[in-house]
Amino acid sequence: MVGSSHEAMHRIFQKDPALLTRALQQVLQIPFPEPHDFAGMNVDLTEIEPIERRVDTLLRAETDEGAYLLVVESQGKPDERKRGSWPYYLSYLYEKYRCEPVLIVVTQNSATARWAAEPIHLGVRGCPSLTVRPFVLGPDNVPVIAKASEAERDVPLAVLSAMTHGRGRQAPAILESLAAALRTIDRDSAAVFVQFVDSCLADTQARKMWRDMMTTIQYFWRHPLAEEVREEGREEGRAEALAGTILRILRVRDIDVPDDVRARVEACRDLDQLVRWSERAVHAARADDLFALD
Repeated sequence: MVGSSHEAMHRIFQKDPALLTRALQQVLQIPFPEPHDFAGMNVDLTEIEPIERRVDTLLRAETDEGAYLLVVESQGKPDERKRGSWPYYLSYLYEKYRCEPVLIVVTQNSATARWAAEPIHLGVRGCPSLTVRPFVLGPDNVPVIAKASEAERDVPLAVLSAMTHGRGRQAPAILESLAAALRTIDRDSAAVFVQFVDSCLADTQARKMWRDMMTTIQYFWRHPLAEEVREEGREEGRAEALAGTILRILRVRDIDVPDDVRARVEACRDLDQLVRWSERAVHAARADDLFALD
């Protein structure tokens, strides 16, 4: 089971390697050739036993132009030791496999993204012997996917969007769209993606909102992440949880909720009606808009 956002931020590319090359091509505008095969590789780069060096995720991508090694590093905050580790990783991998290595850094933090994108120069100042230019995926370039139709077109990218942007006023729309899209894919893959998102939601309200949403999706109950809410799995518990999600979405979006609206939402036990209200809550201008079409 994934235990931290660090793990989730790179393991998503183990789950769907093609997402990584799509991100290079579409998000970073890198002319990376289209792979026709992927293979996971040993992440242990230890050369001398006392010195242990491991990358987070390492994939081999076979293309018509030859093989590439995709080195994925999940970075939570700046770490100056990486300015020495990353060049080592690339040089070691090239020497060992004679394939072109590509370094991709994934982060949820804009400041960390700016730090990671700075070129690493080794050698004479102004005339380095070695320069490493990491490709960085973070909140400033990963697209915000806040419409269900967009999320359904590329579910893994929608998962990455939720993992990267799942906080603030846009979180309800992002998470709601992803929840709808997860219903369109196989349950096992969806359950893994649910866990990745849960691991990366640092905002307490956003995480509670996400877990409440997941109570309405049947496959969620098969996943270990659901243990803490399994006892509330009967219809009554799901209705209460979904009602709480609706009110939480409005609160996150800074929309005032009058007492009569709160009472009506909390009293409802019709799951289909609550789902409709939760979808409207994402775009409502006022709390009363929840009931506009009823």
